[in-house]
Amino acid sequence: MWWAYLVNIAAGYLLGAVPYGLIVGYLFSGKDVRRYGSGKTGVTNVLRVAGPVPAGIVLVADVAKGAAAAVIGTWVFDDAGVAAAGAAAAVVGHVFPVFAGFRGGRGVATAFGGILGLAPLVSLLFPVIGAILIIPTRIVSFMSVVGTPIAVVIVVAAAAAGWVSWPAAYYALFALAVIEYMHIPNIRRLLAGTEPRIGEGGDRPATG
Repeated sequence: MWWAYLVNIAAGYLLGAVPYGLIVGYLFSGKDVRRYGSGKTGVTNVLRVAGPVPAGIVLVADVAKGAAAAVIGTWVFDDAGVAAAGAAAAVVGHVFPVFAGFRGGRGVATAFGGILGLAPLVSLLFPVIGAILIIPTRIVSFMSVVGTPIAVVIVVAAAAAGWVSWPAAYYALFALAVIEYMHIPNIRRLLAGTEPRIGEGGDRPATG
């Protein structure tokens, strides 16, 4: 069934590569969000540049990209490995979108969508973890950098207990590597104490 992997990887990448942040951000603000703030097309930068309503739309759309790829693998191909491969491809597509010059987001929302499709009950814990980290700090990247490893430990533990599939755990580890790599500039700013808080920095030229 190797062809199912190829089909869902292609479908996942194309789903992930739709640059909702770029499209919605432009429709609401008339700006290319990649020119401002972090230069990314993800939810946080859309919030900075275009405001909360477009950011909310992008959040739903970016989560749906990862979830859709996982659901296709599960419902169409009935294979957890195929589902996980498609979800991983969606994360790659979001980060390196062919439809937007390979300049996308950092993958957090789409990665969450993937685990939502692969392990829906376990994934319900993650917004709670995110809220615990983001409410006192108001720094989204802190939530991403710290919360993602916590979430992955939970998924791996759930796989070891037999509650979720091992492909879901492998997907979570892959997503962790991508997210942490994409947040290297943020980690440096966090350590330096210069990372913007929610809503800050949307009027400055993109810095990465």
